[in-house]
Amino acid sequence: MRKAALFLFTLLTLSWMASCGSQSPVATAPPTNPAVSNVPVGLTVTDTPPAGVTVLFFQLSITGATMTNSSGSSVSLLSSTNPVPVNVSDLLTESAFLGSQNVAAGTYSNLSLTFSNPQLTIFNASDSSISSTCAVGKVCQITPSTSGPLTLTFSSAPFPVTLAASSPLAFKLDIHLDTVIQSDLTLNLATANGVTVSEISPPQSGGPIPLIGKLRGTIASLGTNQFTLQREEGKTFTINVNSSTTYSYPSSVCSANAFSCLATGQAVKVTITLQSDGTLLATAVDYVQLATQKTVVGNIIGLSTSGGNTIMDLIIQQQPMASNAAILPVGHHARVTVPITGVTYSIDSGSFTIPSGLTFASISDLQVGQEVQVVLQGTVTPAVSSGNSNWNGPSPVGPPDVLFTASSSALEPSQITGTVAGINASALSFTLATLPVFFVPPSATLGATPILAPVIITIQTTSATTFSNFTTNGISGLAVNDVVSIHGWVFSTPTGATKVTVAADKVVDRPGPTPLF
Repeated sequence: MRKAALFLFTLLTLSWMASCGSQSPVATAPPTNPAVSNVPVGLTVTDTPPAGVTVLFFQLSITGATMTNSSGSSVSLLSSTNPVPVNVSDLLTESAFLGSQNVAAGTYSNLSLTFSNPQLTIFNASDSSISSTCAVGKVCQITPSTSGPLTLTFSSAPFPVTLAASSPLAFKLDIHLDTVIQSDLTLNLATANGVTVSEISPPQSGGPIPLIGKLRGTIASLGTNQFTLQREEGKTFTINVNSSTTYSYPSSVCSANAFSCLATGQAVKVTITLQSDGTLLATAVDYVQLATQKTVVGNIIGLSTSGGNTIMDLIIQQQPMASNAAILPVGHHARVTVPITGVTYSIDSGSFTIPSGLTFASISDLQVGQEVQVVLQGTVTPAVSSGNSNWNGPSPVGPPDVLFTASSSALEPSQITGTVAGINASALSFTLATLPVFFVPPSATLGATPILAPVIITIQTTSATTFSNFTTNGISGLAVNDVVSIHGWVFSTPTGATKVTVAADKVVDRPGPTPLF
């Protein structure tokens, strides 16, 4: 899903497959409840955007998360030693669940986190070259060097924390891209307010922690009112469902929209809560793909034509099947041939109803800045050797890493940050001024010169749109010059006053990002 306009962010993570359900569930034993003296503690992660550059992809791996108690003993919050890769740039309006452990009740003085393997792909929309690494108006793929420690220890608020039996708790890790990425494109996680930790407490004693985060992965097995989900790095989670769990499946896969739609091998996205007994409960299960499909999700960074076909340049955000990781590396550049006929188009909107008049039904509806899921047809061809690339050619988009042909394309939600420019409360819409502006919409043709100035886009909300962090949560809570992040679907509307309209299912108020340059 990715990222229209300028503060693009799309997603990383995980592996998937298979079809909706004809197989019988495999019985698995329910998880053993923790001892009453143990307290469930979870960890989730989100991010804050930068300005001056479009971060197309930023991945970090988390290799350790430990809490230290008053006696000096440490306990891990991650049940596996495998590094957990996190596409930070995909978390502008969402949180990703990293894991949880049942921890002995008591007082804990700090939390230590260890990171590794940063990967960065940006578009330089500033007015000057960034060191000698990335020229103005170019897309650059970088393995940033680190200018600070990769293990951080948090001992100030919310620490110390006291864990009480049967009262779950979770910590939210916020990685502030506006401060950790330095002006020379080095990474300093230890910079002031670069990484912050806050506590997510249940609404009442003994209750679940609501909407703690999302997990993406492959259904590994099915049981009675539960399933096992395996993430890309191999870690598995047992997830329960109940009568309140909602399901979003396309009718062509499964029309029941119920637990019966789940099948081993399917790729799904799950929204979860942490229960007081330490178990995970799915509040929503969203279908991603069948096991028989080979797909990628990416941001469109360029459109051109060749031999009557459309050529779509993507930055890969997800490759749902782990087996594709070597040939479809996340954060890298794919060049996709979209035949003029034979390709199907759809909108992956789940339960959200797209406002009338906004369509994604043909090749003419493709737009630079959209995030799309593409089903591959045929084989993937390596184009250039993988590795760090500085795409400083005559156009913003340089040589690709891989080539393939699309058989279908589904519009996914993008994440955009900008400043509210105007409000039409009666129409439930407002306009957003975005910086940087490469992706909406001046670069509809590969090689077009980007306009390094604000572009105004229309944000269309509905009665189902959620507003977060506002004093009044609704369009009446908006004010001109507010800085907001949008989660929604990008549509090309060339006859409109603004050439792009975003159907927003989520609007998040946030402090203005600090320019890098």
